[in-house]
Amino acid sequence: MAAMKPVLYSAAISSCSYRVRIALSLKGVEYEYRAVEWNDTDYEKINPIKYVPALQDGDILVSDSLAIILYLEDKYPQHLLLPQDLKRKALNLQIANIVCSSIQPLQCYAVIGLIKGKLGPDESLQIVHHYIDKGFRAIEKLLEGCDSKFATGDEVQLADVFLAPQIHAGVTRFDIDMSKYPHLERFYKAYMEIPAFQAARPENQPDAPSLPQ
Repeated sequence: MAAMKPVLYSAAISSCSYRVRIALSLKGVEYEYRAVEWNDTDYEKINPIKYVPALQDGDILVSDSLAIILYLEDKYPQHLLLPQDLKRKALNLQIANIVCSSIQPLQCYAVIGLIKGKLGPDESLQIVHHYIDKGFRAIEKLLEGCDSKFATGDEVQLADVFLAPQIHAGVTRFDIDMSKYPHLERFYKAYMEIPAFQAARPENQPDAPSLPQ
């Protein structure tokens, strides 16, 4: 009897979901995609905090993108995302955490404020730019002198899985000028050539927002 595919509860535009889609694709894991709407009350039964993504793998349910990717790293050893070298491993984890803890949630708070009418569009965008810039400048400093193809070497690793969606959001949603971050700009161009990254892009998902005619 064939094993059931993992189920990914996802939203096309979510950077957190985007990260997990990249990891699944890099590792060659076939999965079922289930789109989640922001107001989907049934999803609370899957993930009580109601954020995407969540992964159901047999009787194991994992939510939060970092937790899911670390779970995938343990279960699916193909294309390891964390190196054995402790220094490089620490750098990967540090970059991933800057993205998922110090940039992405804070830019979302600004957007939530805009939706609720507490901030005007310009003020909201200024807050978003502040936190993206703060995080990107920190990562550029960490990678000072880097001459590898990707963030921590010539193979895609965990840092890249987190950087690609954040840069994509910066470029496509928040009009970030990537020329201020030369390492990240260079990596992003390289990411866009990788099939796993292309397949995971928001516009290539079943629930991708329709473009205006």
